[in-house]
Amino acid sequence: VLFLAYFAMQVIYARRKYKISPPETTGHPEFERIFRAQANCSEYFPIFISVLWVAGIFFHQGVTAACGLLYLYTRLKYFQGYAMASQGRLGPLYASAWLLWLLVGLALAGLLAHFLWP
Repeated sequence: VLFLAYFAMQVIYARRKYKISPPETTGHPEFERIFRAQANCSEYFPIFISVLWVAGIFFHQGVTAACGLLYLYTRLKYFQGYAMASQGRLGPLYASAWLLWLLVGLALAGLLAHFLWP
């Protein structure tokens, strides 16, 4: 939640800096990149929280927590890279996608182990 608040604050600061009033979402290119980075991170957050929760309950809390922290770090790097240049988002984007798929795999493995094997 702190990450989402940080990203939202960056959009507010960019709106003030480039004098872009809500509900406008276009204007200065730097504002548009910050706005898109915040929107992208917000779109993936429910998926992240869901698979983190399921993997933590049904697989292993420690492994899940480590993956979750790495995911949050890569999303922060994604946001920072995207705010500077659109190409700066690619490395962290691939890393965060890989971690999200890993969490999905852990959640599925935990669910299968819980419901199929006594």
